[in-house]
Amino acid sequence: MQEKAEKHLIPISTKITNNIVLKSMREGLSILTPLIMIISLFILIGNFPIPGWTSFWTSILGDRLIEIISASFIGIFNFIGLLVCVVIAYTYGNNRGLKGIVPSLVGLISFLILVPMTNQIGAKVSTVYFGPNGIFIGLMVGIISIELYRFSLNKKWSIKLPDSIPPAVADSLTELLPFGVVILLFTATKVILALTGFQSVHNLIFIFIQMPLKSLGDSLISAVLYNFLASFLWIFGINGPTVTNSFWSPILFSLTQDNLSAFQIGAKIPHIYTQQFIDIFTTYGGGGSTLSLLLIVVLKGQSQRLKNLGKLALVPGIFGINEPVVFGIPVIFNLRIAIPFVIVPVVNTIISGLVFSWHWIPFPTGVMLPWTTPPLISGWLSTGSWLGAVLQLFEILIGMLIYYPFVKSLDKQYIIEENNLMDQQ
Repeated sequence: MQEKAEKHLIPISTKITNNIVLKSMREGLSILTPLIMIISLFILIGNFPIPGWTSFWTSILGDRLIEIISASFIGIFNFIGLLVCVVIAYTYGNNRGLKGIVPSLVGLISFLILVPMTNQIGAKVSTVYFGPNGIFIGLMVGIISIELYRFSLNKKWSIKLPDSIPPAVADSLTELLPFGVVILLFTATKVILALTGFQSVHNLIFIFIQMPLKSLGDSLISAVLYNFLASFLWIFGINGPTVTNSFWSPILFSLTQDNLSAFQIGAKIPHIYTQQFIDIFTTYGGGGSTLSLLLIVVLKGQSQRLKNLGKLALVPGIFGINEPVVFGIPVIFNLRIAIPFVIVPVVNTIISGLVFSWHWIPFPTGVMLPWTTPPLISGWLSTGSWLGAVLQLFEILIGMLIYYPFVKSLDKQYIIEENNLMDQQ
């Protein structure tokens, strides 16, 4: 079984994780994550889920100051699509061998060219094209613009200049050609689409790409498939989330920003299945929801191996670090643990999906908490309701019930091995 997995699954996962486009998207979005997380925490502080919190600070700072601070954060997220384009252009250009700030500038200029004017006479531009609705176009423009720039750069097209022109000046003028090609092609694209029924590339991508992908991603089936694959691949020694995030990360990122934008202005939260749903309400203690496993180990483990593992791994597990469990039991190619390792996150996903869809708990707000935030606290802060913490506690207990017979079986095996070792001594 191990040989078959190494022969078939590992090469496939390697190709996916090393795909330069998917890799660039993962890297680009990871660059933005700390920025979004910090701003999210400030937004959470301004909307802390405690009765009277907002009115307390308003009474101290005044309505005007609160409005200015709130508008500052809203302004940042109104340009999240543009930021996505800039960082994706940078990471893709870097992975293609283009260093420095030039790739980011190419992506920025290309994005701005495509933005439609809402009023041709006044030349007004709406920020709706720069915000969450511009994330998908930011991803695509970031990749396509750099590929066009790189293609024209590699062609080494040059401008014939008199010999009297200094070489340094001639070289700089020659490097303008790739910029010119990109600008020309994106301008032509904008003009052609403006003459059609689509009016703009934003409408085209929104209709044929963004809405279908977000509809597929914002579903229970999608979330179940994500967690099943992420856990299943770990059994074969493959970092499952790295593979699944290659496909789901842009979709979940966009859904999350929709929720966060709505939360900022006090509007209705639109989506259930965001990155927060996956991170906070489906896996506790890391992949496989191993916090439930660890609690069984600590409470019921009899073998010295499991006791020592529990002492070592429980505290890190509470904060989402489960490498001691994955490699200490181990999970890889261990069928006794592999079954619940896959089942528990899927069960958690189904339970959470149903509970949120029945509106028993408010939807995740899109606030990105540090990934080390412990359960119960994260459930409360991510939904603004103590019921989020209750759901987490319930699922951790359900996970313990599922893990229990498998852990007991493994514990008996370890006790036999330890006894045999003592007899040999």
